[in-house]
Parts: sequence; structure tokens; C-alpha cells
Amino acid sequence: METERLILRHIDIEKDLLPWTEMMSDEETVRFIGGQTMDRAASWRQMAMMIGHQQVKGFGFYSTIEKATGQFVGRIGHWGPMGWPEPEIGWAVHPAHTRKGFAKEAGQACLDYAFETLGWDRVIHVIAEDNIASIKTAEAIGSEKIYHIAELPPFGEVNCWAYGQEKS
Repeated sequence: METERLILRHIDIEKDLLPWTEMMSDEETVRFIGGQTMDRAASWRQMAMMIGHQQVKGFGFYSTIEKATGQFVGRIGHWGPMGWPEPEIGWAVHPAHTRKGFAKEAGQACLDYAFETLGWDRVIHVIAEDNIASIKTAEAIGSEKIYHIAELPPFGEVNCWAYGQEKS
């Protein structure tokens, strides 16, 4: 998938492990997505899990690459593991690439793909209550707060909201 500034491609552990680990070892980046920083081994395991999700479900997160520089921007895409409240579009952006509109741009492309290609009728974004940046991103692509999420596997008790929208 491509946007004006981005390429969303399948995760490639060999190419993506170093920048993925940089992203997931940043405390601010992981604060709202599990809260635990990851070293190289944990990042590898997470990437392998997400590749497996793609194989099992037919959709998943993409490594998102800036066209102009070839740099890894983050992981953005579709998510729906067992126990998840509804099909989701989520994002995590490398700290070197925040506040550039990349999550919004890729999130919109993923939203279009979910409705037009995957045939989803509704999409959510699971967002921690205090995650203002993600709330703004969700709202920028047309999503609204729809319900509270108090428990989320495998994290247990959480204080999140489902932002989302239906296919128009």
C-alpha cells in the first residue's frame, strides 16, 4: 500500500529489527501500548507474532517507510487477535518521526483498505484515556469515541476507549 509520502509493506525482520527495537525501547513510545520497553529479542518476538497474525488473519500491521528517505517510520495497520473487542487500525510511530502526520496519513490508507478491500463494516482504535496524540489522530481520520474498554487481553485491566467509525 502507498500514500503520498509513505510505503506500507509487510514486516521484514531483517530490514526492520534495528529501527523497530529503537521505537519499542523508547519509554514515551510504549507508554500507551503495553507500557513495557522491548530489547532486541523482545522486538523480534513481537515482529514474529505480527507476521504470524498476518498469515492467520490475512491482514496485519505494516512496516511504514518514508518514501523520500527510505527510513522506518513505524508500524501501522490492521489488528484483530483473539479476544480483541473489534477489528482495529492501530499505530506506533518511531520517536524520530512523530508530529509529521504519518500516523494520520497511513491510518487513513488503512481505513480505506479496511472498508474497500477487507470488507469491514466498522473499525476501532483502542486508545488509552490519556493518549492525546492518538486521540487526535483517530479524530483526524473521522473516528469518534464510542465506548470504554476496561479489560484487554493480554494486558488485563486498562483504561482505554474505543474510537471508531462505520463504513459510510
